[in-house]
Amino acid sequence: MLYMILGQDREGALPDRLAARPAHLERLQALQAEGRLVLAGPCPAIDAADPGPAGFSGSLIVAEFESLEAAQAWADADPYVAAGVYARVEVKPFRKVFPA
Repeated sequence: MLYMILGQDREGALPDRLAARPAHLERLQALQAEGRLVLAGPCPAIDAADPGPAGFSGSLIVAEFESLEAAQAWADADPYVAAGVYARVEVKPFRKVFPA
């Protein structure tokens, strides 16, 4: 089943986000290699593709996991969590409608 993981950055998290990014991307690449990743990316803090020093307000991941518990465990082990980037992480079941 698909699950969405929404991490919300804490204020001033950009330096920690940048430091943890390579390890974060490595985990996403593993999901992609397994054919489980639907989409992933950051949410710019301002209305710009490259927010520069404004940074990001969080990240969204939609991926396939065996259960809500497995998705939560994967999210809990994210390098952004370990680095204190996220103030909050929400994991919910997700139903893809479009694109078909």
